[in-house]
Amino acid sequence: MTAPEATSTRPYLIRALYEWCTDNGFTPHIAVRVDRNVQVPREFVRDGEIVLNVSYDATSGLQMGNDFISFTARFGGKPREIMVPVEQVMAIYARETGQGMAFPAPESDADNDNDNEVSVEQESDEPVSQGAVAEVPAEPAADERVVQLVSIQSEGDDEEPPRTPPPSGTRPSLKLVK
Repeated sequence: MTAPEATSTRPYLIRALYEWCTDNGFTPHIAVRVDRNVQVPREFVRDGEIVLNVSYDATSGLQMGNDFISFTARFGGKPREIMVPVEQVMAIYARETGQGMAFPAPESDADNDNDNEVSVEQESDEPVSQGAVAEVPAEPAADERVVQLVSIQSEGDDEEPPRTPPPSGTRPSLKLVK
């Protein structure tokens, strides 16, 4: 099997980081680019994106396959079926530390088909990341660039700085470093 025929590494990396988060007692969250193929409560989507808590305590029937991530979760006290194509996952990270991995943003439906745009808006105060972004040293395929979130701490700085919430009205964002 040659490199172009190989399956995507994205679902494997998502599952590995999910396991790392749970093994270390962290709460795994995924940032998802929402389009017509993503089944999520649209009222919680902002700027075409949603952040989902995928921890064991927040989900029921979590399935992380190579093509889809599916589970049931409560939104506003009501159980909702969630189905996310793996290629729509932009990042997975630990809520408590911001450590995790970001992936290249998928092409939006607007890029592929302007007649079927998805219009979604709602506030979300879940951070997408807290930490610096650095490129993964391995050379992934051109269409599978991977970005890793890392925490930066000065030498001799054993104490973690106090976390302050971002100013209201602004959202943290991930930046691809080439």
